[in-house]
Amino acid sequence: MGEENIRQRKGGTNHGSDEQSVQSKEPKTMNLQQELGLISGTCIIVGTVIGSGIFISPKSVLANVGAVGPCLIIWAACGVLSTLGALCFAELGTMITKSGGEYPYLLEAFGPIPAYLFSWASLIVIKPSSFAIISLSFAEYTSAHFYPGCDPPVAVVKCLAAATIVTITTVNSLSVKLGSYVQNFFTAAKMVIVIIIIVSGIVLLAQGKTQNFKNSFDGAKVSVGSVSLAFYQGLWSQAVAVTFGDRVLYPASWVVPLFVAFSTIGAANGTCFTAGRLVYVAGREGHMLKVLSYISVKHLTPAPALIFYGAIAIIYIIPGDINTLINYFSFAVWIFYGFTVLGLIVMRFTRKELKRPIRVPIFIPVIVILIAVVLVLAPIITAPEWAYLYCVLFILSGLVFYFFFIHFQFEWARKISRPITMHLQMLLEVVPAEENPE
Repeated sequence: MGEENIRQRKGGTNHGSDEQSVQSKEPKTMNLQQELGLISGTCIIVGTVIGSGIFISPKSVLANVGAVGPCLIIWAACGVLSTLGALCFAELGTMITKSGGEYPYLLEAFGPIPAYLFSWASLIVIKPSSFAIISLSFAEYTSAHFYPGCDPPVAVVKCLAAATIVTITTVNSLSVKLGSYVQNFFTAAKMVIVIIIIVSGIVLLAQGKTQNFKNSFDGAKVSVGSVSLAFYQGLWSQAVAVTFGDRVLYPASWVVPLFVAFSTIGAANGTCFTAGRLVYVAGREGHMLKVLSYISVKHLTPAPALIFYGAIAIIYIIPGDINTLINYFSFAVWIFYGFTVLGLIVMRFTRKELKRPIRVPIFIPVIVILIAVVLVLAPIITAPEWAYLYCVLFILSGLVFYFFFIHFQFEWARKISRPITMHLQMLLEVVPAEENPE
């Protein structure tokens, strides 16, 4: 069953209106279809930006610093740091107008190897661990309702999280339109619960219920390591919403975990949709196995990329818990945030000819870089864990793949990848995308 046979099967099974894309009204080609409208695109962005962090991070931030006062200060500092980082990326984004996240910025500033390591880390570490965290969050909120008064068994949570990943991956592999419908529904549910929490908080403050702010620094345990880990949790922004529901909305407390579950599964769906395309592009550019850039003949979705992404996420679920995975994810992502912002400073001297519609004061990227260095090194020094070592090893292992399969392109490496690609192609019924006529 070669590529031409599979293409012919595709051509013989679709007729009539099925041969037309939703927006272009032109015959479908063997490419990913542009089936997202304005509303669906907005819901994906909102659904991934407002993910599970706001519902799972407050408890962990408080646990790291031990008191309400430092906790609120860290939340405010996380907002300031995020704003400073956004200003730096605004300059980079308007200076280098290429897609691919940090990849083109690192490529222009430091060359192909750091850029490739970012791509590798995104595919192997950052994106799958994010998917795993959100799925575990959904599993914890969902299973907590069936185990009142105690924590749900770890095996139940992990099995439910794995089932969530499989379901979401399957939905996005079957249809872009179906995935967008799922995203629209759960994003709407997300906005409902966020509004409920905000309004309830304002009402409680208006009623004078501020006792938690009294002696808010008593019992604080502030150190460089604990503050760094608290920043990890805050910037990710345990079942704190369940406690909130019990205390504020009783007897309608069941509304909160239900809508939080909707919110987290919506974030997982949006993450799967976007990260699956990142894997697809990496395969197309030769940074991963070529089969990851193939698309489903029947459904015109990047099925191999989505399956690969879901499989890696499930692997992370098996040994990890939410807090460990957040620290693991944050450690990896801040390494590349720091290097990317450093690239902004480097290009001020090496790429002076580039136009900069937005130009931030130099002290802003310097502050972000210094904070990134602290966030990366402080947890290793004060509270070393094996997860940090594994993360570094996973990232550096990309060098092996880069030199063998991309830079030197050894023939023996091709002999290994060629049969793997062929058998996966036949198993999944996928083919390379057609050349874009544009």
